[in-house]
Parts: sequence; structure tokens; C-alpha cells
Amino acid sequence: MSALTVLFIGGTGIISSAAAVRALELGHELTVINRGSSTTRPVPEGVEVLTGDVSDPASIRAAIGDRHFDVVVDFVAFTPDQVQNDIDLFSGRVGQYVFISSASAYQKPVAALPIRESTPLRNPFWQYSRDKIACEDLLIGAHRSTGFPVTIVRPSHTYDCTSLPVTGGWTAIDRFRRGLEVVVPGDGTSLWTLTHHTDFARAFVGLLGLPAAVGDVFHITSDEALPWNQIYTTLAAAAGVDDPKLIHVASESIATVRPEWGPGLLGDKTHSVVFDNSKVKAFVPGWQATTSWATGAREIVDWFDADPSRRVVDPAVDAAFDRLLAGSRAFGA
Repeated sequence: MSALTVLFIGGTGIISSAAAVRALELGHELTVINRGSSTTRPVPEGVEVLTGDVSDPASIRAAIGDRHFDVVVDFVAFTPDQVQNDIDLFSGRVGQYVFISSASAYQKPVAALPIRESTPLRNPFWQYSRDKIACEDLLIGAHRSTGFPVTIVRPSHTYDCTSLPVTGGWTAIDRFRRGLEVVVPGDGTSLWTLTHHTDFARAFVGLLGLPAAVGDVFHITSDEALPWNQIYTTLAAAAGVDDPKLIHVASESIATVRPEWGPGLLGDKTHSVVFDNSKVKAFVPGWQATTSWATGAREIVDWFDADPSRRVVDPAVDAAFDRLLAGSRAFGA
């Protein structure tokens, strides 16, 4: 494939940072536009950087001017208003517009596994997911009515070395190392899929510039589906703890103590997810997710251990764990 002119709106997040590296590896001409405030994942050398804020659409229009792109990817659109701004801005001057949706938009609970792109979209538990569904509806409508060249991609739980994909974040790892009990939502047996961002990026960038992908929808995930108990014990082992103390607490109870955790648990992580990735594999021949969770867990712990300032224990999370554990013991008694 010849080099593409590609614009990333965003570009320094977990997914977009890996996609930027992959796009450069394939020789694409990459421009990113963002607020320029991220230092965790700096933009790679060789990328053109524009400054704009998606909360101020005029700043995006001003930064882009009258330029055309082969591909535009919006990594930071979450509401229909934001997507409509993109439709208005890029209609007639982009060959492919890629919207990053979410696999959390699939029906919860899922009626049948594995999840395919044809699985219905419905999530009564999480506003974030409902907003993504509304964005998809708007884009598909624009494609049908005007030919707006959209491709929709639904990531599931994608991580990099900076992101701990367990409830409580680093506080949970710290408790493991102190020999304390750690709360695991549910009974620990539901299946979950964790995808390394470099695996995601190889498939994702492979979809860019593909005419056959326009008007279509894809999810991109690992094929490794693990029970939550194994996710926690693998992470604990990476942290040097061979016998972690896992205490199972109902997600509904956790949501009572920490309401901000509720939508992500009840609207996503409570439910088993196993994905059929045959569709994206057909469009990106040879692609396979190759980073196991065991490898990813070691990367995460190594990154946190490399700098003491990263190992932040949240006293409020610690207290929430203790409260939940006390309630669990009282209920058990």
C-alpha cells in the first residue's frame, strides 16, 4: 500500500500512541492534533503536531485549515455533538473517517458468545456506552444518506504498561505486596479479554486506507479470554506475590461503596466477554494478537517499579477495600 496522509485527533492515548508508532513504521505521513499537554506518551519523532482542543471546535478547524487527508481518525469523540462536528468539518475532504467506538456498546448481558460485530448494541448500565452507540447511529446514518466514508472500530479493554486493568489500580498491587486482601468483583470466574495496545495497533492501522472497510464495523481484541481470578493472580505473580489474598465481592456492593466504579463494572466487566476476531483477520491478513497477559502484566509492574513516583497508593481506595472486606466478612458470618 502506498503512503497515506493520516490525521489523528488525539494521538497520545493508550490506543492512539501505539497506532502512531505503527503508522510511521508503515511509512504513512501522520499528523496529530491535540492540546499538547500529554507527557506520559510523547508523540513520536517524525509526526506533524497541530494544537487544538476538541472542546473548542473552532480551534480544530483553524488548525486544520483547508487540508484534505486520506484518513482521519478521531480517538477522543464521545458524544454525538462531537461526531457531528467531525462530519461537518471533514465531509468532502477525507477518504476514510474512522470512529473509535467501544466493545462495551454490545448488549449487556450478552445473549450469546462469542461476540461478533453483528451482536446487538444495548447497554442500559453505562452512559458512556450509550453515547458511543448514539455516535455510531449518527455516523451510519450519514454514510447511508450522504456517503460519509466512515469505518467504526470497537476496542475492548486495551492496555499499555502505564495502565492497571484491575479495580483499585496500583493500590491493589500495593495491598498484594503488603499481604493484605484485595477485592475482586463478582466471583472471579467470568471471562475477560485484555488486549495489548501494540497488538491492537497492528490490526487497526492495517484497516486504514482500505476501501472495503468503509461503511463497515470491526472490533479488535486479543483471542485470550481469562477468568478474573487468573488476571489478578497473574498480575500478583508479576509483582512477586505467589499467594495473593483474593476476596470476592458482588459488583453491586462495590458500586454502593464506590459509585464511580459502578457503570464500568455493571455495564461491562461483570459480564463474560469472548470475541470472534475473524472479521478483522480477514481484512488484515496475517494479523494475530501475540502479547499474552502474562507478558503484559510483567511490563506493567516493571514500568511502575521503575519510578517510585508512579506507585501511588490512594487512601480512599484503600479505605473502600477495607470497608468492602469488612462487609463481606460480616455477611459471611
